[in-house]
Amino acid sequence: MFVFIAGGGRTGAQLASQLLAQDYEVRLIEHRRELLSRLHHEIPTETIYEGQATDPAVLKQAGLGRANVVVACTNDDATNLVICYLARTIFKVKRTVARINNPRNAWLFDKNFHVDETINQADVLSHLIQEEMSLGDMMTLLKLRRGRYALVEEKVPAGAKAVGMELKDLGLPEQCVIAAIIRNGQITLPRGNTRLEQFDEVLAITDTEGAKQLAVLLEPPDRSLL
Repeated sequence: MFVFIAGGGRTGAQLASQLLAQDYEVRLIEHRRELLSRLHHEIPTETIYEGQATDPAVLKQAGLGRANVVVACTNDDATNLVICYLARTIFKVKRTVARINNPRNAWLFDKNFHVDETINQADVLSHLIQEEMSLGDMMTLLKLRRGRYALVEEKVPAGAKAVGMELKDLGLPEQCVIAAIIRNGQITLPRGNTRLEQFDEVLAITDTEGAKQLAVLLEPPDRSLL
């Protein structure tokens, strides 16, 4: 997969490094001299292209037309919108991702500018806080289907409502599936008649509502009294 990154700040440079480590083909475009000198010390020179990311001629020379994904992560929202628009309308890039610097501009990042996904730090922090407050000790290991589902893990504390219950009697919604139970260091594939024991580690694939219901069943008794 070929990922085209516009913007050589800390976000762009770190993203390029991580993708290169995973054997992705990466091209990063940047025009600011002070950033270019640092970039050449952080990522391979052949990955870097010097030029203005809003100039169609420069984007063509940089190889944007071959990209599967473009990530616009400059420090200017207008620039990021233009990059996504050009990537889709001129270069037919299938996926566009844009960084939102000012949360007040978030409403602009939609299909009109051909933005498929956004990175809004204010939203990310807000969702993390809400998730932590609602899910207690449950840990999110992996987001799936653009964040619609998640792989979560939680250890069953002594006295939790679910202790001794068979999985089929937990009353969990269809969108919450217990994928595995780790008991005494061994993985157990759960069945409907599997009973949960204290200190089991439960792995589940679930949506937000299912995670909340599972968290209630696995919360310690002292917390349920609060």
